[in-house]
Amino acid sequence: MNQILITEKLYITPELKKKKKIYKFHFVISLFLVCILTSLYIYAEYDRNKSEETAQEILADVSKVIEEDNTIADDDILLVVLDGTEEDYEALNEAAAIDISQINQQAQVVSAGNGYNYRTIATINIPKINLSYGIIQGETGSAEETEALLKISLCKYHGCEPNEVGNFCIVGHNWRNSKFFSKVPDLSIGDTMQLTDLTGRTITYQVYDMHTVAPDDTRDTTQLTGGKKEITLITCTDDSQQRVIVKCKEVK
Repeated sequence: MNQILITEKLYITPELKKKKKIYKFHFVISLFLVCILTSLYIYAEYDRNKSEETAQEILADVSKVIEEDNTIADDDILLVVLDGTEEDYEALNEAAAIDISQINQQAQVVSAGNGYNYRTIATINIPKINLSYGIIQGETGSAEETEALLKISLCKYHGCEPNEVGNFCIVGHNWRNSKFFSKVPDLSIGDTMQLTDLTGRTITYQVYDMHTVAPDDTRDTTQLTGGKKEITLITCTDDSQQRVIVKCKEVK
């Protein structure tokens, strides 16, 4: 029996002890890294959920403003029509021709809480992917500002005013879930969406082209639309290496 114990003890060499220590060290490090990565994932999900909450609050606020402004506008139009004078009809035509850019500039300025301010200038609804958000615009249009504002909602990236002649470009994060523009790559040619501006005017647009481009390729933001109203949706591919472009034109 003693011989057996001595023999087993002889097999536990210094080299074997060293390997055991290394194994334990690697195990502890691996466990630590797993904890760190899990914490980062949980925080990222929390951050995304907070972003979604903020985005829905923005949508609710702007929808309320559009509804209230529409009620006032409808009342004014009703009074003009009832009076029926030539001057009243001229006033109605002038009211209908109000520059949407002036209305957007008069929209409430809101602090994003990260050093940047924004105005909400439109809402977008895409039934196929159950998407409904407000579209916000910063004060400077800088890359840093846009990147910061993208965390709370969709942003105007470039182009004309919403529902005006030209190419209204909208950018949104691909969170790789169901939020923001994550499902935009699932759209197909022929799908439709509605864009509502601050006057309450809603126009339906239809997808006519989809493709991917390099991050520095800005050709799809061109304003040469042949006098037509278009919108362009922009987001990242799932690997963030390219940009998904969805081109849409007004349905008449």
